[in-house]
Amino acid sequence: MKGQLQSAAGFVVFLVMCLGAQLTSSFLTLPAIRSGWYAGLEKPFFNPPDWLFGPVWTVLYFTMAVAAWMVWNREPEAPLVKPALLIFFTQLIFNVFWSAFFFGMRRPGLALMEIIVLWLLILVTALVFVRISRWAALLLVPYLVWVLYAAALNGAIWWLNRGLAGPGG
Repeated sequence: MKGQLQSAAGFVVFLVMCLGAQLTSSFLTLPAIRSGWYAGLEKPFFNPPDWLFGPVWTVLYFTMAVAAWMVWNREPEAPLVKPALLIFFTQLIFNVFWSAFFFGMRRPGLALMEIIVLWLLILVTALVFVRISRWAALLLVPYLVWVLYAAALNGAIWWLNRGLAGPGG
């Protein structure tokens, strides 16, 4: 275990990184929302109200930060810690890529392919985390479920609007 000051500083770093990913995703998302592009898409019956996305993602990014911190806070030389955090950071980058593809590029088809990879990366992250900290892995379960729901929503939006976009939708 790390010293309290080092541990607290580590938590702040993970929190800043995860909230930085959220902020980056928001910057990629807002222009498509403000332009009316997203509002103009046909959406499935299970589409939640727009106001729900912000609070849900804030909680998920916070729990991601806590989970990564819990793994990092273990013995630094434990054999799985570094690979686990590398996988974690990879999925965090893919998380931002989804916003870039769906909202930034307005390509729901491409975003659908990407979110499937993202979901698999989150699953792998949780499976590696569980070998280090069961609680850290459990903190990723709501994220895993939400991204699965988001993938279904993404797929439905792509399907319902497939005539509006070019290849990769």
